[in-house]
Amino acid sequence: MDISTVSELVRTADPQQWRPGDAWLAGGTVLYSNGSEDLQRLLDITGAGWEPLTVSDAGLEIAATCTIAELYAFPDAVPADRQWQALNLVRPCCESFVASFKVWNVSTVGGNICTGLPAGPMTALTAALDGVALIHSPDGTSRRVPVAELVVGDCRTALAPGELLRSISVPAAALRARTAFRQLSLTRLGRSGVLLIGRLDEDGGFVLTVTAATKRPVQLRFATLPDAAGLRAELNETIDASLWHDDVHGLPQWRHYMTDRLGEEIRAQLAAPEPAPVP
Repeated sequence: MDISTVSELVRTADPQQWRPGDAWLAGGTVLYSNGSEDLQRLLDITGAGWEPLTVSDAGLEIAATCTIAELYAFPDAVPADRQWQALNLVRPCCESFVASFKVWNVSTVGGNICTGLPAGPMTALTAALDGVALIHSPDGTSRRVPVAELVVGDCRTALAPGELLRSISVPAAALRARTAFRQLSLTRLGRSGVLLIGRLDEDGGFVLTVTAATKRPVQLRFATLPDAAGLRAELNETIDASLWHDDVHGLPQWRHYMTDRLGEEIRAQLAAPEPAPVP
C-alpha cells in the first residue's frame, strides 16, 4: 500500500530527529499493510549498521533491525560450547509468522514487537527468555524494559511518542534453560490463537509465558515445577476474563481452554527426565 501523506524519507536512527507526524521504518511490512492518513515522514533505521545478533558471555543481543531470516539462521552459527538449548525456540517462533520468504527477509524482530500484536511471535520468544528491551528516547535518554512489560495490550505498547527500540538483550541463564513450545491456530495457515512457552531454569525455577491467547504477554513464575492442579489454579487466578483476546482467530473461551490444556502439556514435558543427547 502507498502512504500518500508521506513526503519525506529520512535515514536516521537518532530519536532526537523525531517530530510529530513521523514513524520509524524498519521492515515496514505492517506499516505499509495498515497504511496511514496522517504520517508525514518515515525515519528509516535500516542503514544504522547495527549488528543483527551479538553473542557474549552475558547472553545474546538482538538488534531491532535483525530480520526474521537472520534470526532463523542463527542457531546453526552458535558455537556448541555455548549449550544454549533454548535456541530450540527460535525456529518454531519464526515459523509462527506463517509468512513468505519475502516477508522473512525484510520483517524485523523489533518491528514485530513494536506492533504490539497479541500473536507477535517475537514478543513471545523474547519475553519467554526474559528479554530486556533497550529503548532510546527523543530527549537523549535511554531506558530498559522487560519485553513482557513492553506490550501492554492489543496493538499497544509502553513506548512513548518518538521512542525507538534499539535492541533486546537475552540473558545466558535463560538461554541455557530447558524449554517447551506449543502453538495453535484455527486454520493451518492462520494467525496464532494460542502460543505458550515454558522454561525450566538450571535452579529448578519454572516460567510459563502465555501469548496470542491474551491481549498482552502473561508470565507465571514458580520457584519449583508445580503440579497440574497448582498450574491450572495459578493460570485461572492470574488471567482474568478481560485479558483473553477475542477476534476472528479464536473466541476467548477456546483460548482459555487451550491455554489450560497446552500449559499442562508443557508442564508435563518439562517434568519428565531430560532426553539423552543424540550421539
